[in-house]
Amino acid sequence: MTERRAIVVGAGIGGLAAAIGLHRAGWAVRVLEKAPVPAEVGAGIALWSNALRALESLGVAAEIRAHGTLQGEGGVRTPDGRWLSRSSGPQLRDELDVSLLMVHRATLHRALRAALPAGVVEAGATVIGLRGDAVAYRSGGARRIAEGDVVVGADGIRSAVRAALYPGAVWTRYAGFTAWRGVTDRPYPLERQSQTWGDGAEFGLVQLLDGRVYWFATGDEAEGTRFPDERAEVLRRFGGWHRPIAEVVCATDPDAVLRHDIHVLPRPLPPFAAGRVALLGDAAHAVTPNLGQGGALALEDAVVLAHELAAPGSVAAALHRYDAARRPRAEQVSRASEQAGRLVGLRNPLLVRLRTALMAALPPRLAMAGIARTVAWRPPT
Repeated sequence: MTERRAIVVGAGIGGLAAAIGLHRAGWAVRVLEKAPVPAEVGAGIALWSNALRALESLGVAAEIRAHGTLQGEGGVRTPDGRWLSRSSGPQLRDELDVSLLMVHRATLHRALRAALPAGVVEAGATVIGLRGDAVAYRSGGARRIAEGDVVVGADGIRSAVRAALYPGAVWTRYAGFTAWRGVTDRPYPLERQSQTWGDGAEFGLVQLLDGRVYWFATGDEAEGTRFPDERAEVLRRFGGWHRPIAEVVCATDPDAVLRHDIHVLPRPLPPFAAGRVALLGDAAHAVTPNLGQGGALALEDAVVLAHELAAPGSVAAALHRYDAARRPRAEQVSRASEQAGRLVGLRNPLLVRLRTALMAALPPRLAMAGIARTVAWRPPT
């Protein structure tokens, strides 16, 4: 039989995971990445149970686990430091089968790259369009064509592949808030990991395996607003909150603080496949970060896509099954994530007090029931 060829556009987490799955399924894979030097920038990433199961299915979970830290003691706090709820990682694993592994995003990216044969990823390849099931791109100043039996668009929320599938459509929507992320330059011991909820804002602190702290913050801001010193802006907004928020932010290089406005794809989501072209990850279903499911959904997509394309039959039929399996799941997670975001983003003083009272009264098991349902996904067999 002639070896089937797959063209994956995008060498982020979802694209690399799809390439691994297809390679393991016997496909010849080529990944086109527009960055001159493929690398996953960023800070930390939360890998919940569903993401870990996807990585196990791809054969790379052991490497990731070796460089991550499982959730220990944590909870939700108010800006003055009062604990509203507390959770125990071992207890969640025992009672709800829920695990949370924190790793640096660059670590995850390196492990995924290492699982692919050398030469699979072509850097500096900017996609300019589709021609049937072939990808037109520019590389080294020349126009080139990559042909395959399937094309996978894993090129992010501003996907060139999605734009070629649905020309003229405007899919992205500003979610109404912005996010900052950073990692301390040196180890900083935390007594507990935490998320702190204020009026229309939150701040999270997570310990990484090497002792450094990954932190994230969200807040209301007009789309496109930028500050000369983003770290200084984070300190202005959150420096008066409980310790050690200000200390952790000050222990972060100002140039390493990341700032992104949050955009999503509004529901109903477009089909994830047309003919022999599939969409994956943020290109298919960008969601808010409130449940930490963006990367997990991309990993799930990759596993299901490889599973369907490993089966006998036509590529178009396999992609139809992929869409049927993934689109309802992505819409459900998108809806749940936006609901969580609305809860965090409350600004009305009365509603904030009500939220605080409910969180304080809710048993930890019930508080985690929603995320437990979200992360209960398992790979197809």
